[in-house]
Amino acid sequence: MDDVAGCFEYFADQAEALDKRQNSPVSLPMETFKCHLRREPIGVVGLITPWNYPLLMATWKIAPALAAGCTAVLKPSELASVTCLELADICKEVGLPSGVLNIVTGLGPDAGAPLSAHPDVDKVAFTGSFETGKKIMASAAPMVKPVTLELGGKSPIVVFDDVDIDKAVEWTLFGCFWTNGQICSATSRLLIHTKIAKKFNERMVAWAKNIKVSDPLEEGCRLGPVVSEGQYEKIKKFISNAKSQGATILTGGVRPAHLEKGFFIEPTIITDITTSMEIWREEVFGPVLCVKEFSTEDEAIELANDTQYGLAGAVISGDRERCQRLSEEIDAGCIWVNCSQPCFCQAPWGGNKRSGFGRELGEGGIDNYLSVKQVTEYISDEPWGWYQSPSKL
Repeated sequence: MDDVAGCFEYFADQAEALDKRQNSPVSLPMETFKCHLRREPIGVVGLITPWNYPLLMATWKIAPALAAGCTAVLKPSELASVTCLELADICKEVGLPSGVLNIVTGLGPDAGAPLSAHPDVDKVAFTGSFETGKKIMASAAPMVKPVTLELGGKSPIVVFDDVDIDKAVEWTLFGCFWTNGQICSATSRLLIHTKIAKKFNERMVAWAKNIKVSDPLEEGCRLGPVVSEGQYEKIKKFISNAKSQGATILTGGVRPAHLEKGFFIEPTIITDITTSMEIWREEVFGPVLCVKEFSTEDEAIELANDTQYGLAGAVISGDRERCQRLSEEIDAGCIWVNCSQPCFCQAPWGGNKRSGFGRELGEGGIDNYLSVKQVTEYISDEPWGWYQSPSKL
């Protein structure tokens, strides 16, 4: 809830800053003209959000849209709509005018698809799967409607041999297993330098086995169940396919013995990966970490970029110049150095390649919901001179 409140507060400040940017002058090469820019609300925006972080993901879109002066129609995931409905009640309580924020619940084909294709919706912002993102683009295309897409990832975390192993292990496991790996930016592909790979893997397994998997209401819980039976079966299939293709399950991959019910999966670490394997290429969205070794910096960069996604990436090394090089070479919208997963509403968020396009949050986040208008005025007292008046002939 702190992150949600902080996001609204941040974009409230951005709304005030927008007033200062309004009517900003443009320097022109001719003194006979004067130009300024107006930034106007783009109109009615359709916002479609996922089931993970349901309230926060909605806030990332609602707050800048309202700050820009737009009206919004939010379609939350059918698996996690309650908190968004509660937000609507809160907005009503604090005096948001009726019709400014609207919540439409339902399945994607019944609610999301009509919203993205509706002729009165001026822009669509979507967070979710690559396949659904393609459909939204297609539905917006006939009207050349602008879209912003954040479509997940298969993010690498690159660990060199000059690290504090315990610190690096903690960041690696946190980066993949936090919220059960149900996060689009999960650094689920570990690239580990071959010199420390054996020791690093042993330490990870020991730590992973010590992670408490339980009812989320239990004290000390670090991993609860995954979101649904469908997601549970999908994750199990990814693991099963990896085994059948020759990968090795170092730890996890099964239901915890002490939990007979619920969609629980032990934190899973998989090695003996090839780059053609499904587990390496596709987003699992579960507590599954793939491990692959490298020997040189160039090899690490090549493996890190060996993905159709480009949302995030991380590099862990004691060499700051090396970290700088990799932060420039890894093709992703967000790079973390000696950490994984920090996210702040003050910094832009979004990806490259199949991870989508456009950026949310940060100073430019409000611009997603604005249309920029050029206003140019002729200010000279002299005639323009292109055409001679008949009275002068």
